[in-house]
Amino acid sequence: MKKVCSALFILAFLGLAVAEGTRLWKETGYDEFERGTTKGVAIRSTGQLELAPGFKSVHTSPSTFIWSIASDKDGAVYAATGAPARVYRITPDGKSTILFEPKELQVQSISLGKDGAIYAATSPDGKVYKITRAAGKAASAASPEFTTETFFDPKTKYIWDMAFDAEGRLYIATGDNGEIYRVDKNGQGAVFFKSDEAHIRVLAFDPKGNLIAGSDGSGLVYRISPAGEGFVLYSAAKKEITALAVDSAGNIYAAGTGEKRPAQPANANVPGQPLPVSPIPQGLSGVAVVGNVNLTGSDVYIIAPDGAPKRIWTSREDIVYALAFDSAGRLIAGTGNRGRIYAIEKNGDFTDLLKASANQVTAFSKAPAGGLYCSTSNLGKIFLMTNALEAEGSFESDVQDVRIFSRWGRVEVRGSGNFELFARSGNVDNPDRNWSPWSRIDLNKDARLEIPAARFVQWRAVLKPANPPTQIDEVGINYLSKNVAPTVDEITVQAGARVQPQPRSATPETITLGPGPSQTTQSHVDPPVTATRDRSSFTARWSAHDENDDNLIYSLYYRGDNERDWKLLKSGLTDKFYSFDSGMLPDGGYTLKVVASDAPSHSVEDALSDEKESQRFGVDNTAPRIENLAARMEAQDLHVTFHATDDFSPIKRAEYSVDAGDWQYVEPVGALSDAKVENYDFNVVLTAPQPSPDEQTDQKRKRGKSNTSTGVSGEHVVVVRVYDRNDNVATAKYVVR
Repeated sequence: MKKVCSALFILAFLGLAVAEGTRLWKETGYDEFERGTTKGVAIRSTGQLELAPGFKSVHTSPSTFIWSIASDKDGAVYAATGAPARVYRITPDGKSTILFEPKELQVQSISLGKDGAIYAATSPDGKVYKITRAAGKAASAASPEFTTETFFDPKTKYIWDMAFDAEGRLYIATGDNGEIYRVDKNGQGAVFFKSDEAHIRVLAFDPKGNLIAGSDGSGLVYRISPAGEGFVLYSAAKKEITALAVDSAGNIYAAGTGEKRPAQPANANVPGQPLPVSPIPQGLSGVAVVGNVNLTGSDVYIIAPDGAPKRIWTSREDIVYALAFDSAGRLIAGTGNRGRIYAIEKNGDFTDLLKASANQVTAFSKAPAGGLYCSTSNLGKIFLMTNALEAEGSFESDVQDVRIFSRWGRVEVRGSGNFELFARSGNVDNPDRNWSPWSRIDLNKDARLEIPAARFVQWRAVLKPANPPTQIDEVGINYLSKNVAPTVDEITVQAGARVQPQPRSATPETITLGPGPSQTTQSHVDPPVTATRDRSSFTARWSAHDENDDNLIYSLYYRGDNERDWKLLKSGLTDKFYSFDSGMLPDGGYTLKVVASDAPSHSVEDALSDEKESQRFGVDNTAPRIENLAARMEAQDLHVTFHATDDFSPIKRAEYSVDAGDWQYVEPVGALSDAKVENYDFNVVLTAPQPSPDEQTDQKRKRGKSNTSTGVSGEHVVVVRVYDRNDNVATAKYVVR
């Protein structure tokens, strides 16, 4: 097996001319690596793959939920479970014994006393039970080696958590009344602290002996002195504090989840109440969980010894159920509903360490040799996270669809330590459906992928320990897609419109800055096109696409009716439109053809093209003719006739005006205007204009002398105008005396 050991190396196309069309698929950064599949490999938020701690399954429980665990000096784990409710003792080799089966629904919390007894709290309407090895007393029905007795009954609905102080006194967090009880070694107890919250969810002690408590309702973190005096250290943005951990320096870490909402009905959000749609209790997560989909995510806060709070981690997808510290002092967070374990630094950096084969990681407890026991729910399991790194880990990238049948070139990798790379390809999106086998990439030779040309590709890294530690920062695969001809989808021609070319951006490419994908991509988004009305212009518009995402260039041709050859109208177009004056073409019928070519992205011999023809359209720049216009008086009417002719398009409409009056629409003989030749024959009723009062008096005086009327006699001017289908207009006039 080949080892690749170096501080840093880069394999690339150094010194080689990169052919036009060669592309690079590159994966780097947490967001891209997170889409892959890990096995014994951790992913840093800063974007590195590295070996994860050892992680193995110790035991699978018949119970669906494991709420709490505690371990003794011999490495045995005691588990508080539900569905069914039991207390198990599990040895390091995975053998389990049932110590206790209560009548209650859940064994919610478990703690080990200095006297070696096991203390188990049940919910709802539960009690605290003391489990000890049988010595002269009646043995437990569950296990003949152990006996069980009621240790303390707080007479409250829920018991959520327990913790022992340095003097061996037991503190019990409860709900519905948000009380904390303190119980001495003899089982005598009383309320130690009462909050105004409905539930006290979690407990921990700081180095000074103060009790730290987290609530559900307002997401409060309390510091309670040994005398029972409480002080709110922090009011979180989340409604429920689900986990606490305190380091040796006195820093308090708290996890919060759930959105704060107005008060709801009494049992609308009862912690520990199973939901029919999901086997995880609503109160444990603080939110309704539907189909194991987290609706709110979690925050993790650090509260310094002086009380200063700070949010150091947040997730929209993961709910934090448990916090602990590993042997190196790192904060470890167990989450759901993807079963992930994270290591979180004080500065907010984190490492996606492990993924359990269960939905929720619910609790931690110390294990031998600096390890951590981890419990899960859905399924109820116990895992061991060791203090040493895995002897070997693997990472499989996300499947990349390059969309086109492609040839694979060299791999570019940035990393250090001891690792190997493999690749495989296929023509369906599922690698299990007859892809090529994994092929090892010789990183010390030419780093070329020896895999079949195909549409899909995937890479795999195998990591092994090294000094300094092995890590991978970036992997890229060069490929050349088989050129596919572009496709012209459609072309349309619009008369009476003109489009001006849009100014182009000075930067033809778009890139993503900051975390996330960093590969440069060509922008092929068409800018919006605005047309203006111009009756002397035609505008051709088309749409086209290229599966290779190549740059395209266009040529536009025209051909008249009864013509054989296409004539070039315009070449070298990069816009998907072109406007031209109608006067460039004689009157007649025409068809346009657009040719799209990917020549800008390929050599001459490799370039491909596609073309599409428009529907036939007409060019008509000549006005119709008005012939034989005549008019004569017939009594009080004006009788008008004329003949309209157009050589190319039908007559659309005609209008007339008499003596500079308003234009009036007139129909041709037969009413339908649908021919190149139309005849018009119509009468106009003439009325004399109304005189002013002075003119009326003058007319009466004149009529008294001559007894005559002016009526509608005199001279009249008739003007007609005719439009064809392309709005070319002709006018003519006739004078009637």
